[in-house]
Amino acid sequence: MTDPVVELRDAHVVHRARSGGLFARDRVYALTGADLSVAPGETVGVVGESGCGKSTLAKVLVGVQRPTSGTVVVDGHDLWTMKPGERRATVGEGVGMIFQDPSTALNRRLTVRQILRDPLDVHRRGTPAAREERVRELMSLVGLPGALAGALPGQLSGGQRQRVAIARALALEPALVVADEPTSALDVSVRAQILNLLLDLKERLNLALVFVSHDIQTVRRMSDRVITMYLGRIVEEAPSDDVLDRARHPYTRALFSATPGLLDPIDPIPLVGPVPSATHPPSGCPFRTRCWKADAVCAEAMPEFEPGGEGHRFRCHRPVREGQTTHELVQEVS
Repeated sequence: MTDPVVELRDAHVVHRARSGGLFARDRVYALTGADLSVAPGETVGVVGESGCGKSTLAKVLVGVQRPTSGTVVVDGHDLWTMKPGERRATVGEGVGMIFQDPSTALNRRLTVRQILRDPLDVHRRGTPAAREERVRELMSLVGLPGALAGALPGQLSGGQRQRVAIARALALEPALVVADEPTSALDVSVRAQILNLLLDLKERLNLALVFVSHDIQTVRRMSDRVITMYLGRIVEEAPSDDVLDRARHPYTRALFSATPGLLDPIDPIPLVGPVPSATHPPSGCPFRTRCWKADAVCAEAMPEFEPGGEGHRFRCHRPVREGQTTHELVQEVS
């Protein structure tokens, strides 16, 4: 069995909030007990509402955010037991990051050539002539004409800037690329081009890709496996083909039911009840305050993962029945 490119083991991220008492500030539980592994060449999609911990998970994966507790293993090495220089080299060369807004992710004072050369210069990859050749390769790889090598980011379109950001992420030939909302700042007409580019690069380079997005239909299209997060926890993990109609966690089904499709009318499962706070999360299952299936058991303890089939697991005391349709769930809630 192939070793994973990156693996999280019981990762927690807790921040101190500004609220609370003078001597005991509140704590924000941004990520709780995250277990995740990404295999070479696999695309893992991460979905959930705003504030559920998707971006925190991405930051932990690329070594930007140190977990409060837990382990991050990259290329077989525990990231946070390394010396700082070794950690920077491991992350810098093995992991690439594509940010949400290319207009702020790129240095406005550097040309495209300088932006793409920067990782090569920092990690001293090859001779100066080889670095220039690599810049030309990267521009060709992402479909940018060579004439733009001397252009500044402000002279490029949004789609071109994101192509530069993708090329920069691939400069050192990483095994893993983490894309955090890579198309949300782009026009609709450009999004398809960037998504097709990412799919093509994934196949050509055998990249492992973690794709974080609010666009659930895009995540399904891009991913081999989809992870659902709620209030800092991974609550379900399923193959992308199963997540729409065979998901077992009520939150996953509600989330995907609210996604409009081209062929089927939207039939959302209504959620009522208070949205919990990451500062004062509820006891037991965090989704119980909005779940129509919740009972006293759900308030007692967080459920453990249960198998839902090959490559499928979920955490729920009262899961959706196998084969239950979205329409049946809507009627059940009503």
